[in-house]
Amino acid sequence: TDRISLLFSFNFQSELPPLPPQVTGVVLLSVGLWWKFMLGPYVLLISNSPSNAPYVLTGTGIAIVLFGLFGCFATCRGRPWMLKLYAVFLSLVFLTELIAGISGFIFRHEIKGTFLTTYNDAVMRYDGRDDRSLAVDGVQRQLHCCGVYNYTSWFSGVYFPVGGIPASCCVSFSDCSFADLKNATLAARKVHKQGCYEIVTSFIESNMGIIAGITFGIAFSQLIGMSLACCLSRFINANQYEMV
Repeated sequence: TDRISLLFSFNFQSELPPLPPQVTGVVLLSVGLWWKFMLGPYVLLISNSPSNAPYVLTGTGIAIVLFGLFGCFATCRGRPWMLKLYAVFLSLVFLTELIAGISGFIFRHEIKGTFLTTYNDAVMRYDGRDDRSLAVDGVQRQLHCCGVYNYTSWFSGVYFPVGGIPASCCVSFSDCSFADLKNATLAARKVHKQGCYEIVTSFIESNMGIIAGITFGIAFSQLIGMSLACCLSRFINANQYEMV
């Protein structure tokens, strides 16, 4: 009976670690939806092709929630094969999360290199109207940065001869006229000096350890549920307790 209660606690408890499957599933589902609806335009600055990651995260989150409920149902029914299936699913979730965490940590330099290439291309081809241009404007406004390495990145772009430096670089929009932005000397005093690439990569480097730690923590929490499910299955087979 104690093991049944413990497995139920693992599936439903959300106040204390280890994280239950439902909480992990809801987190992944939320991240997937947030990525799709909030980060959609900015993904164009990381990759030239649409990303399937939001759909993968959303689908994985839903699957984890459903299998977490399945684990509770298996515990109630006392069916060893259900508990073993539940343990197999948790092991797959564990491996997936572990591989994702390790891959992100190992390939972080490749991620930065891809971002540099794609973001630089977006700046060079900026026209102020397409999706990637709007994403560049969003990054510059929110991060208070300008260009790739600094504001001079815009001098080589196709947009500068026509529109100067984009207004999204301005420190103060009320003190940043169109004429100022077309004048390289005046614009230097009106726009942010720091480049966006430095800010983004600094964030990745400073938070990669935290992100990896959270990912590994969530992954290893699945091992507890997997162990409990296997133990409970063995006890049922051995007839060491009676289901209430």
